Amino acid sequence: QEVSEETMQGLRRGAFAWQDHLDLHGMTRQEARQAVDAFIERARRRSMRCVLIVHGRGKGSEGGLPVLKEKLVAWLARQGGIGSKVLAFTSARPCDGGYGAMYVLLRAG
Repeated sequence: QEVSEETMQGLRRGAFAWQDHLDLHGMTRQEARQAVDAFIERARRRSMRCVLIVHGRGKGSEGGLPVLKEKLVAWLARQGGIGSKVLAFTSARPCDGGYGAMYVLLRAG
């Protein structure tokens, strides 16, 4: 299912109120993966449409690079698994964490 440009623009603007959030700070990649999977499953069971995932900007990581951001993008974009439950995602507005967080729009169901 393709996402309309209008929906993507709305997501980028923060037009969808996020209903829950997950903070991945301090987690390893494996811990973060498990937390993201469980969080998205729980959000969908509770019929949530939009959630916020805070992954950080990498300031505490070796080399100062956002390791979890790249992983999160890969997990959310994957065709199978948790990615199949995601309609769209984008970096959050500055008031919600900016480039250190993502809005995730979930598929209905």
